[in-house]
Amino acid sequence: MRVIGLMSGTSYDAVDAAAADLELVGDSVVLRPLGLVGAPYDDDLRAALAAALPPGTTSMAEVCRLDTLIGRAFAAAAVRADRELCGDQAELIASHGQTVFHWAEGGRVHGTLQLGQPAWIAEATGLPVVADFRPRDIAAGGQGAPLVSLVDRMWLRGRPGRPVALNIGGIANLTAPDGTAFDTGPGCALTDAAAHGFSGGRLAYDVDGALAARGEVHQPLLERLLGEPYYALPAPKTTGKELFHLGHLQEALAGLGRLSAEDVIATLAFLTARTVADAVRAVGATEVIASGGGTRNPALMRTLAGLLPGVELRTSDALGLPSAAKEAYAFAVLGFLTVHGLPGTDPTSTGARHPSVLGSLTPGRTGLRLPPPARERPVRLVLG
Repeated sequence: MRVIGLMSGTSYDAVDAAAADLELVGDSVVLRPLGLVGAPYDDDLRAALAAALPPGTTSMAEVCRLDTLIGRAFAAAAVRADRELCGDQAELIASHGQTVFHWAEGGRVHGTLQLGQPAWIAEATGLPVVADFRPRDIAAGGQGAPLVSLVDRMWLRGRPGRPVALNIGGIANLTAPDGTAFDTGPGCALTDAAAHGFSGGRLAYDVDGALAARGEVHQPLLERLLGEPYYALPAPKTTGKELFHLGHLQEALAGLGRLSAEDVIATLAFLTARTVADAVRAVGATEVIASGGGTRNPALMRTLAGLLPGVELRTSDALGLPSAAKEAYAFAVLGFLTVHGLPGTDPTSTGARHPSVLGSLTPGRTGLRLPPPARERPVRLVLG
């Protein structure tokens, strides 16, 4: 089956559309990558989304508007991916949507909201769409994240030692071979917020880690940031920009005097590396396979490598899965599992009471024709 996975992460800068041929072979899902197209959000949509996210406030009218505009942006990316990567031969779209709120409170997740109305995708492509992946796991008592943990665990199965998959997006998360999976804390969320704030909106992020590379870690600020109670919570756990936003940084900066942009961003990059490294050591990892936008920040990756002596650190590219596309490919796999009647969650990773078949289905132009249910639940992901 030819599937397009659509993803926009917590950095909300673009829609990633990854296409793959997927096949069930015995106990394996075989994935043949076909490529990735990236479709940046236009400036107005990105600004409207940023204004609506915590700690900002919004209205139901704006939520409706964003749901439509994001849906149209996802639809445009899907049409382009089908044309450029699949020769107009795609059979299914799997859309994660854009997370705008993850309701975590008292150590539990009570709800989640992803925008990007799938009807726009189905109408534009004529294809069935699997969307709204996270709510079913939450309804089953899970965290709803990190959902890619099942795919990571299948992919790493049989690899020597104790490898972990690490994704550094706006939020960083990892998956260990035994299924332990959780958000470690901020990936690029705080450095992005600081770069945007210090530049007066000119920068969306610390390009190539240049600001962090010129700064020095400010220890009092780092100690305040490390005092955040989230880091001490046991797994499974999840977080988001509801916590790690500009206000979180401003609160930590209060009373510390004037700090340079470079020193603040260097401190935030070290915070990300430190909290990731602490999590990696806690699960006894011997190898880290990293993906996500944070891998393009040399300062962050150097710091992380320095904090993990004796642990191999590489990107997923080295194993044949492009780091920029990994999460979009993961949701392509999850959508593929859904239409075959297969669970897309691992309760060990999310804390749910049981595995769940994920998502809601929007029919394509010719209705909804599902393949026969799979007879065997796959346990491996093999790159073809």
